[in-house]
Amino acid sequence: MILYQQESVWRLLNPASVAVQLWRQRGLLKQLTQRNVELRHKGSHLGIVWSLVSPLLTFGVYVFVFVGVFEGRFGSGPKETAMDFALGVFVGLSVIQFAVETLSLAPQVIVTNPNLVKKVVFPLEVLPVAVVSAAFFHCVIAFGLVLLATAFFGPGLTWAVLWLPVILMPTFLLGLGIAWLLAAVGVFLRDMVQIVQLFSLLLTFMSATFYPASKIPVALSFLKWNPLLITVEMARDVLLWHRPVSVGALGYLFLVGLAGCAVGHAFFCRMKPAFADVL
Repeated sequence: MILYQQESVWRLLNPASVAVQLWRQRGLLKQLTQRNVELRHKGSHLGIVWSLVSPLLTFGVYVFVFVGVFEGRFGSGPKETAMDFALGVFVGLSVIQFAVETLSLAPQVIVTNPNLVKKVVFPLEVLPVAVVSAAFFHCVIAFGLVLLATAFFGPGLTWAVLWLPVILMPTFLLGLGIAWLLAAVGVFLRDMVQIVQLFSLLLTFMSATFYPASKIPVALSFLKWNPLLITVEMARDVLLWHRPVSVGALGYLFLVGLAGCAVGHAFFCRMKPAFADVL
């Protein structure tokens, strides 16, 4: 009996097993992701065009404040321009918005679908994945705008930009794990929505969105282990500063991403049998 339980836990924590399960549900996952993208702009005249307009408007506001008012700089070199700083902020916002959207929607994804919870055959673990996939879709659009702006108004693109998908992949995996975790906790703790809203604001300023990691005080040096901060810094390196990729930092991101994904999935599956009783 103990051996069986150990094997069951290993199956839940095994990233390969998680990937196989999601691949089997790829059709349903595609439909749910598309629905989440459409629901975000349902009833608006511009529809999915807001996926382009929204990050541009947000970017414009922050650039006005941090470039026009505070005259910020990342200190990447003597030739750094105001446009370079603006694009650096845009890179940070693109990553942070993915995290914020995941954090804000994941706690409600099970609670708002009680009819699906009561269907024994429905794979509930797909619901948080659809939320993360929709958020990542908007992240990809934002980075597409960053690439265009960097090519035409910034320092230009190099072959190092091919590292960008590799850098973003661990963030997606970590987002999956956090979404599974928050979705399960949100069933039992309804205050989770308000808690993550406060944490999202804090996370924005903890992830080097408007400043370089080198400016973090020694007393707060633990913030440099923040996976989002490392992702933002590495994305800026390959897009704007044309610096080589840190293999050690990239390995750390994949380690955290895979571990977070596996633990979040295992926790969700363990809590899933109790969802119907609570809802």
